[in-house]
Amino acid sequence: MGGKSLSVLRLGVLLLAAASGDAEPPPSCEGVRKVFQLRQLGPLRGIPESPRAGADLQVCTSKKPTCCTKKMEDRYQTAAKQDIQQVLQASSATLKFLISHNAAAFQETFETLIRLAENYTSTLFCNAYRNMAAEATTRVQELFTDIGLFIFGTDVSTEEFVNKFFDTLFPVVYNHVINPGLTDISLEYAECLRMARRDIRPFGNVPKKAVGQMGRSLLPSRTFLQALNLGIEVINTTDHLHFSKDCGRALLRMQYCPHCQGLTLSRPCMGYCLNVIRGCLASVAEVDLHWRGYIQALEELSSAMSGTHAIEHILLNFHSLVDDALLQARVNGPEVTEQVKKVCGPPVRKPTQSPGCSFGQNKDNQGLKMFSRDSEETLAHRRKEFISHLRLYRAFYGGLADQLCGNELAAADGHPCWNGEDVVGSYTHRVVGSGIKAQSANPEVRVKGTDPVISQIIDKLKHVIQV
Repeated sequence: MGGKSLSVLRLGVLLLAAASGDAEPPPSCEGVRKVFQLRQLGPLRGIPESPRAGADLQVCTSKKPTCCTKKMEDRYQTAAKQDIQQVLQASSATLKFLISHNAAAFQETFETLIRLAENYTSTLFCNAYRNMAAEATTRVQELFTDIGLFIFGTDVSTEEFVNKFFDTLFPVVYNHVINPGLTDISLEYAECLRMARRDIRPFGNVPKKAVGQMGRSLLPSRTFLQALNLGIEVINTTDHLHFSKDCGRALLRMQYCPHCQGLTLSRPCMGYCLNVIRGCLASVAEVDLHWRGYIQALEELSSAMSGTHAIEHILLNFHSLVDDALLQARVNGPEVTEQVKKVCGPPVRKPTQSPGCSFGQNKDNQGLKMFSRDSEETLAHRRKEFISHLRLYRAFYGGLADQLCGNELAAADGHPCWNGEDVVGSYTHRVVGSGIKAQSANPEVRVKGTDPVISQIIDKLKHVIQV
């Protein structure tokens, strides 16, 4: 760094010498040209061969001769914003991977779980109620399709689709278990049974129990997935921040204005860097409080997803709930038949025969059995592990400016550094804190208020924390 200060000094000496008629040629802008070319900032043809007066410059102004032109300043301005965006994206890359990788893994696990639970339920009909298995498995498929849609975010009601399952199952059970005949009941009669199921209650209390269990176990899983997707959205938003004009000028002054004086290797002073980056990321720092709340809410949600209400427990045992329902229907058969006659009249039959079981029991079974063996432990363990990793990023947004300056941008303590005007021993201005309020005293960047895009993402975080 000392060498850089000397080069500025030498530049001044040489220019003074030239002004006093000394024959020594002016110093060159070769170093600046090399870095400009190396960073692929634009064509070389507009770059001065030697320092000149910089009257046309707007940000990198200096009393000394400069290697910059207005066009170079514009190129540097674009590069400064791109550089900071890259540094931002690099700093959040592992956090983003952690969340997106887990979001995909949990989604896949839920899909497997749904397939397995559907398999168990269809197998129940194939093994114990073969004559109605084909019709029943269609109802089972519809139910588990609805479960999948709900978990992955579609606006369907758990109460409605669980009730719909028992409504459509009732005609099948009535036809084959309660009041079996040589032929099947007519479609109109089946429709009457479907409509009357909630009043007749052939399955006793089982549908109500199923509605309660499904609601309690599916909603946390749905919310968990939505929260993970929101986490990815938050990072994408802060990764692609729109920088204000003031911030852009401050970044240019901090990162590339020293090049105009031939100081291509100088780095900003730590305090100076903190003021510029805290100013540019003032809105992002406002995310901090809500990000901490988001991680805590995820932690609490994860705890609530374990035990008897856990999705894996409820779904994998759904078949035994259906078995209970069928048992109730058989026991209540005579009573149910009387009630049905009052509502729908005697059975109207049509000369068709239900096909037997067509469900491929071996389909997917290997992979599914592997999953089921430890699924409850695996899911709970995976959630716990994910949350413990995520907890390490609680202060990510609060300490972002410090992280960028400390790891990437600023000069190490005790080294000569750039203060926005010159290379100095240390930065002498006051260093402001993080967040919008602290910026009123920022000597380097004017901050007008919270970025509306950031406000929007904060609102989404507040909403998911409430949910």
